[in-house]
Amino acid sequence: MPPSRKNTGSLNSSSRLEMAMARPGTATLRDNAIGSPENGKLTPVMLNHAAWVTHDVESTAAFYTKIMGMELASTIYDDKVPSTGDSFPYFHIFFRMQDGSTIAFFEAPGLPDRPESTHPAYEVFDHLALQAADRGDVDRWLAWLRENDIEVIGPIDHKGFVYSIYFHDPNGIRLEITTPLDPEWNRHTEQGEIDLAKWCGTKKKAQAEGRDVAEALLELIREERKRYGHS
Repeated sequence: MPPSRKNTGSLNSSSRLEMAMARPGTATLRDNAIGSPENGKLTPVMLNHAAWVTHDVESTAAFYTKIMGMELASTIYDDKVPSTGDSFPYFHIFFRMQDGSTIAFFEAPGLPDRPESTHPAYEVFDHLALQAADRGDVDRWLAWLRENDIEVIGPIDHKGFVYSIYFHDPNGIRLEITTPLDPEWNRHTEQGEIDLAKWCGTKKKAQAEGRDVAEALLELIREERKRYGHS
C-alpha cells in the first residue's frame, strides 16, 4: 500500500471523502452527487466491453485484428436494440484483449455521420487507454504502428505516472498504449479524495463569490501542479 493510504484507520472511502470536503474552502459531501450511500461493496469485476459506432466494420475488423493483434471474439445481428426497443438494425462485433476485456462496435445501415465536436478538447480527452507490459513494449508498439504508416504521438512520460503513445483507429477513436511508471498508479485513493474535494470546492466557492470558475480552477491547477517538481 502506498504511504498516502496509511493512518486511515477503519474509515471507508466515503468517510475520508466527507472529511476532506468538510475542510475550509471545499464543498460539503451532501452538496454533491458523490454523497450517495455506500453501495454494499459492489464493484465491477473487470471491463467487459466499451462500444462505439463504426461506418466501416470491415476496416475496423482489419485494424483491431491485424494491427492491434486482438482476437475477433463475438458477433451479434439484430433488427432492434434489446435494451430500448429502438428499430436500429445492426451488426455488433467484439475484439478480445489478453485479459478477456473487449472493445466492440456497431455498424447500423443508414446512420448519418457523427456531428462535429464543439471543441477540440473533446477529441483529445476522450480516448481509450490500453495497457502494455512495460516501457519497452510501448516502444515496440510505437515502431510497429509507424511501420504500418499509422501516425503516432509520443512517447510521453506523464510526470512519472505513465508512459504512453497516442494514435487513432479507422473510426477516429483516439487510442493510447500505456504502461505505468508508478507501480501504485491506481492506488492513490486518499490523495485522489483530497484533490476531488479541492476541485469541487474551488468551483462552488468561485460560483458563490461570482468569480470566473475557469479562472479559479486554472489557479488551482497551477498551484497543485507544483507538486510534480517539473512542467
